[in-house]
Amino acid sequence: MKKLKVAIIGCGGIANGKHLPSLKKVEQVELVAFCDVEVEKAQVAADGYGTSNATVYEDYKELLKDTTIDVVHVCTPNSSHAEISIAAMKAGKDVMCEKPMAKTSEEAKQMVAAAEETGRKLSIGYQNRFRQDSQHLRKVCQRGDLGEVYFAKAHAIRRRAVPTWGVFLDEEKQGGGPLIDIGTHALDLTLWMMDNYKPKSVMGSTFHKLGEHKDAANAWGPWDPEKFTVEDSAFGFITMENGATIILESSWAINSLEVDEAKCSLSGTEGGADMKDGLRINGEEFGKLYTTNVELDNSGVAFYDGESESDADLEARLWIESLLHDTEPTVKPNEALVVTQILEAIYESAKTGKAVYFD
Repeated sequence: MKKLKVAIIGCGGIANGKHLPSLKKVEQVELVAFCDVEVEKAQVAADGYGTSNATVYEDYKELLKDTTIDVVHVCTPNSSHAEISIAAMKAGKDVMCEKPMAKTSEEAKQMVAAAEETGRKLSIGYQNRFRQDSQHLRKVCQRGDLGEVYFAKAHAIRRRAVPTWGVFLDEEKQGGGPLIDIGTHALDLTLWMMDNYKPKSVMGSTFHKLGEHKDAANAWGPWDPEKFTVEDSAFGFITMENGATIILESSWAINSLEVDEAKCSLSGTEGGADMKDGLRINGEEFGKLYTTNVELDNSGVAFYDGESESDADLEARLWIESLLHDTEPTVKPNEALVVTQILEAIYESAKTGKAVYFD
């Protein structure tokens, strides 16, 4: 059985919370190299997940010199996604880069170009596509049950859950706040369900209202208003070339009881769907309206809840399988590029007060 040698660049929260545990479960993977600017983090990750002869680096450029490495997972702040991913592909590695694809659309375009020029595979870590409800709804949409989806909402609303660690509040390193952090997941999910990647125009608004509050209620403890340099909420109105419309809502802190994250609502000519209360499909049949709540678990037998992969585990397995079998990854770079372009347009529109039009 062929095994791929995988390296991790950036050994912080997302690497330890998602990539490393899931990759460790894939039989065809050997975790052979770890890199972080705080080299002790790389060493801890190597000790916990690496092979017995795993190597540790402080400089990713040194890691990329190892010609035995097949795959690189980029788990660094947004500002370095493009630089590292492009260098890795030019060094002959396939790349899984964490979301969002890049800090700017220009950087994202350069990543797509590098993948095309080198012939390496590139995918982006939008793990919410791999949830059970997402996988089921995708099949419903592909089968045409909803007809033409002409209106959708992308939901990424937290009432009070501002990440206070790392560089989340640093606009220079991240490129933004909740919009680029969690709004990106909701938008990716929505575009994927609609199978529509042709935006025409965008209007956007961003707010920095609650970030100025001291001693605020927050899931991870009060944030420091002096360090809170990004928006606390952002909203977009997106019109696609075919006239379809998407409303994107995102927040880390907002006075609202409608809390939903990485979910979408879809309205089509033949039916609708949402993820508000589990996965619900709605429509009309024989002159009557119906709502179907999809049962996603495999239970039904006493003392047995069924077996299923987590979204992160499925993401890792299918990514590695796409490399072994030379098939397209579930998240294609051109799709992730459009997500980044739309997010950037929302920020630009919010700054100028004008609509942003796509060529």
